[in-house]
Amino acid sequence: MQSYGEATIETKLQKVNEFFNRKILYTDDLEAWGQSDYWATPMESLAKGKGDCEDYVIAKYFTLLNMNIPDKQLRLIYVKARIGGPASNVQQAHMVLAYYASGEAEPLILDNLISEIRPASRRSDLFPVFSFNGQGVFAGAAANAALGPGGTGRLSRWQDLLERARREGFD
Repeated sequence: MQSYGEATIETKLQKVNEFFNRKILYTDDLEAWGQSDYWATPMESLAKGKGDCEDYVIAKYFTLLNMNIPDKQLRLIYVKARIGGPASNVQQAHMVLAYYASGEAEPLILDNLISEIRPASRRSDLFPVFSFNGQGVFAGAAANAALGPGGTGRLSRWQDLLERARREGFD
């Protein structure tokens, strides 16, 4: 990924999305990690070659940060994803990564389920619940969403992941 340091943001997003969607095989946490909900660091996911939606998002997030995309432009978004087609009422918990070109911009969605990066308006199957990054937890997914009380301290898995990622050299 380091060879893309001077690439356009669009190229960085596309290459990172493609890389992790190819290198990580979707596997639920119980099978991959022996726990019902484990958030793996990028190195753990790559070493095992397995992970669930959070693991894809986490790997993409840290890689894009290391490619000099500012934290304020990235959000991990917890969503309810409609499965079974447009008429379905079946929803499943899912996580995607959003890139915001500016505070007013519509986010682009990076997802392990759909290889094409699409604007949020073209992802009618996703219903945002909350979003977060290294700066805090936000109500919904809008770039100007209010920072929730307590910052990221409310997400113990996120705090644990950040500490393990720091030990692996991610800042």
